[in-house]
Amino acid sequence: MPKFLILRFSSIGDIVLTSPVIRCLKQQVTDAEVHYATRRYFLPVIEHNPSIDKRFFLDEDLSTLINQLKAEKYDYIIDLHHNLRTLSVKNQLRVKSFSFNKINIEKWLMVNFKINRLPKTHIVDRYMETVKSFGVTNDGKGLDYFISAEDEKAIEKIPETHRNGYIGFVIGARHVTKKLPVEKIVSICTKINQPIILLGGKEDFEAGEAIIRQSQISNFLSHVYNSCGQFSLNESAALVKHASKIITHDTGLMHIAAAFKKEIISVWGNTIPEFGMAPYHGTKDEARGTIVEVKNLSCRPCTKLGFEKCPKGHFKCMMQIDEVEIINAL
Repeated sequence: MPKFLILRFSSIGDIVLTSPVIRCLKQQVTDAEVHYATRRYFLPVIEHNPSIDKRFFLDEDLSTLINQLKAEKYDYIIDLHHNLRTLSVKNQLRVKSFSFNKINIEKWLMVNFKINRLPKTHIVDRYMETVKSFGVTNDGKGLDYFISAEDEKAIEKIPETHRNGYIGFVIGARHVTKKLPVEKIVSICTKINQPIILLGGKEDFEAGEAIIRQSQISNFLSHVYNSCGQFSLNESAALVKHASKIITHDTGLMHIAAAFKKEIISVWGNTIPEFGMAPYHGTKDEARGTIVEVKNLSCRPCTKLGFEKCPKGHFKCMMQIDEVEIINAL
């Protein structure tokens, strides 16, 4: 029975994107035992995945985690994070390991010199390369995300006006330069004549309230509901699952929406889909949705991650987003 340890310490979207490796490894390697190590904060992302046999969590002390992992006596490590912490784990466990290609040089060239040497492969496919030598291939079924029956009850907590169907609008993202400004979201919401649920974390609650306040002149005020910070991650995932369509930034809930095979209108600011993080529906399923971005900006991409404000001060990558394109996609 080969025993595998998969490493991916963060973040929500990146962990969701590892789910095809988990599933294919478990299903295609006879008697494979699959363990997964991540930060404890991200437990909900892997908590209900039936292909994971055992879960380990990084708290503050990496040495404690390493000691726990040493006791398991793994045959192989699948490193889907490939950073200093996972290097420490591999050095301490001293078993054969496989790491994915982060294409950092290619990203650096694109960010700094706009020289495009980026491979035309999704990060899921680069993850899958790590298990190729075991005869594991991409089954084309896309991403997985599992929630409990209790989480599903989140749909019972939303206003009755939204229970017969709604558009999910993910207003959050880890970095400001990945997010549409509030006034832009307000403008889009007032052009949609369907119920809307704003989705995000606790840090997005005030933005959600501001969107509703600034929409008061609109007849559609009652159609906008702010769920940000009022639901757990997996309850929010349930709201994503039941949405008719999803408008979203480049963030974790976008990948959860892809796992649920939702039609996605993804809005891109300072980052670009060519980094390999576009919504992934699987090779056996046509891409469902639309990518909305401002192309041919000389300053874009300005980073492979994000900033707390536009380095140039104009924020054209979001301010010039075509709202009509979003509405038409709906």
